[in-house]
Amino acid sequence: MSAGERQEGVVSPDEKGTPRPWWHWRRLTRGRWRPAVAAAVAGALLGGTGVAWQTGAGPFGRERACWGAFGEDDVADLFHGRRDIKASEVGVSHDRIASEGPSGSCELLSPRGHRVRARLHRLDVRFGGAGDKWADEFLSARMTPLGGGLLGMVSDTRAWLAVPEGCTGRGSEDDGPLVVDMETGWTTYDDVVDTGERARLARAVVKLVNDYMAERGCDSPIADPTPRLAAPARFTDEERTAFCGVQGLRLPGRDRESRYERPLVTGGTAAPVRTCDRDVLFGHPRLRLMTVEDPRLAVLYQGLSYDGGRRVTAAGDGEGQVRGRGFLREDMGLFQASCQTGDVTFLIRAANGGRAADIRGLLPRYVALEADRIGCGPLRLSLPKA
Repeated sequence: MSAGERQEGVVSPDEKGTPRPWWHWRRLTRGRWRPAVAAAVAGALLGGTGVAWQTGAGPFGRERACWGAFGEDDVADLFHGRRDIKASEVGVSHDRIASEGPSGSCELLSPRGHRVRARLHRLDVRFGGAGDKWADEFLSARMTPLGGGLLGMVSDTRAWLAVPEGCTGRGSEDDGPLVVDMETGWTTYDDVVDTGERARLARAVVKLVNDYMAERGCDSPIADPTPRLAAPARFTDEERTAFCGVQGLRLPGRDRESRYERPLVTGGTAAPVRTCDRDVLFGHPRLRLMTVEDPRLAVLYQGLSYDGGRRVTAAGDGEGQVRGRGFLREDMGLFQASCQTGDVTFLIRAANGGRAADIRGLLPRYVALEADRIGCGPLRLSLPKA
């Protein structure tokens, strides 16, 4: 959903001259309501006064949306002043059998079909880390770090923020972070980012996390991150010896200049992940180089580092010293290193197996240079025979 799609003017009043309310009966199943009460009230609305919400005369006109975090003004901010917004949600619950942590979802919908979706969930450390889809969207080079020590990123169509570990954000070092993420529709992968939309999403995702923490007795809310957001990433012309902006990294082969479009590289400083995306089509990069510097995110690839293709090791490692582990296969090369600040994941991934030679040629030098950059070197890889 673009900025232009949501900028649709002011709320049109009803016949009595009052704006149509933005509440919706499905919000009665909010996480803060006890299920029995929610069912009873929802049943009463649907049975005895089922027409009330349809005509905009419902008794909960001042209700709050998205697990109680958003007031009417917060929702209007996301929709450029529109207040005729419906909300539906699945309340926050816990999977006590699978121990997957709390989860919930919320959707805000305008009569014109424009949506904002939010989820609370723990990032899954199984099945290849964060999974291609979540990583493609929420760790893309188009995202800007929220900064200020926060584990989170934002663009004009996506935002995510991890609940701080000091306030029930993560149970152990082997768990993925508990995050709130938001999306507003299809992501375009140009380098034109609407900074106004980005600011709205940044404020909204912080408000959702703050509300979650407040419900659990935390008294240290996160401040508005928008004043410190860095400029969005831009496509750049790169030097032949600085593939993806990494000085000293060359793309192997004679036709290297014609193989990929210009790169988009994560902007800002102190980002939890540095991503370089090449030739993105339908949200999936043809080639991605990614350094996951924050150990809380690197844990997403811990299991994958054991379960991949042919083994990759650090040169000089033996039984007495193991600095990391990884693998090489036709569509991916990965190495997870043990560094002073915790685990760091270095990843090169292609859309298919047609770039196997590029991955093999880039991986050792990429890991060595990036490890030196973040103070994790020297780190030299030993690859399996071709």
